[in-house]
Amino acid sequence: MTRRDTGGAAADADASAGLGLDQEAEAVTLAVMAASRLLMAISARALAATDVTLTLPQLRALVAMAGAGPLKLAALAATLGVNPSTALRMAERLETLGHLDRRTNPDNRREVVLTLTASGRALVEDVMAYRRTEISSLVTRLPATTRAALVPALRDLVAAADEAAADPLDAFPAYLA
Repeated sequence: MTRRDTGGAAADADASAGLGLDQEAEAVTLAVMAASRLLMAISARALAATDVTLTLPQLRALVAMAGAGPLKLAALAATLGVNPSTALRMAERLETLGHLDRRTNPDNRREVVLTLTASGRALVEDVMAYRRTEISSLVTRLPATTRAALVPALRDLVAAADEAAADPLDAFPAYLA
């Protein structure tokens, strides 16, 4: 079965309109998706520049732990939206790489508590610094009015998703200095 091209973006917009999305919402959706791809590419480049042995999901786990502190394995799995066995395999790999310490919870021997090691914390800081530098370089190329409008728009987008933990100012206060 072959896919027939029905006109590209115009056809996509027509299909979305049929779903009840207005054109403005569709334009915003497409712009956010393009920005998401850009940010993923920046994250991939940051990771490749700092540690080629790590995957983006493993980095995501380290970043989550850097923001939350020591976590139980089940809490990490819930934070990442993966099942506990996936989180366990990820934790084992990160421990092997020296970025994570796994210990039995002294209060409940059936639980495992995960803590970033110094190398894990340094890796997260390096990746975040790289990302911040690259994103800052892009943002400074924007006109001042566009930059000013982005702040409330992006905060509103994050708030609409109810993702308070996604605010890098909360997770990494050292970057404010």
